[in-house]
Amino acid sequence: MKPLPSRAGSFAPSYLSSFARTCAHGTVAAVACVAALSGMPAHAAEAAKPAFKPDMARAQKLAEPCAACHTADGSRGAPANPILQGQHADYLFKQLSEFKAGKRKNPIMQGMVAALSEEDMKQVAAFYASKSAKPGFAKDKTLVALGERLYRGGSLAAKVPACAGCHSPTGGGIPSQYPRLAGQHADYTEAQLTAFRGGARANSPQMSAIAAKMSEREIKAVSDYISGLR
Repeated sequence: MKPLPSRAGSFAPSYLSSFARTCAHGTVAAVACVAALSGMPAHAAEAAKPAFKPDMARAQKLAEPCAACHTADGSRGAPANPILQGQHADYLFKQLSEFKAGKRKNPIMQGMVAALSEEDMKQVAAFYASKSAKPGFAKDKTLVALGERLYRGGSLAAKVPACAGCHSPTGGGIPSQYPRLAGQHADYTEAQLTAFRGGARANSPQMSAIAAKMSEREIKAVSDYISGLR
């Protein structure tokens, strides 16, 4: 009698080939493959990824090229560039990631982040977040009342919500969701609100909708008011 062919032997090559092709489709599939091989659920394999830990010496080194526009510690440099000092790390990482992905457009910033890995961007974000923000000052006395009214109460007529609702009464913001605004350069804030209104910046549908309802004077007033928050 002839020996029966081994079913396991004939099955293994096609199974492993299919499995390998699945694993090649990306990170999510790869995590599932690891989970399948180890017998653990996919979500457990994802959770096993080491937590990010800032390395301030490395973070400072990675941030050195940024000093040309944002100063060595991200403090009060040129008004056209944002103050990064004290900004939430999660928010900074989100913006760097969106520059890299092309979701937020800026030729200079897109060039700066092109060679940075996800880990690098988290390190840079952690570096600036570790600094203590310095206070700023409003400059236009004629706009203070309007700016305060918009920031704290919004505009019922224009259906503009109060900025304080998301960015807090002191401008501290909410990590990962809403940036710290307190003390930010008025010129920079005005430029960003104008970009949201005109569509040049489109990485926040919420802000685009709000800015679209604001006049130039209202944008200028609230931007100046924000620069003096503390």
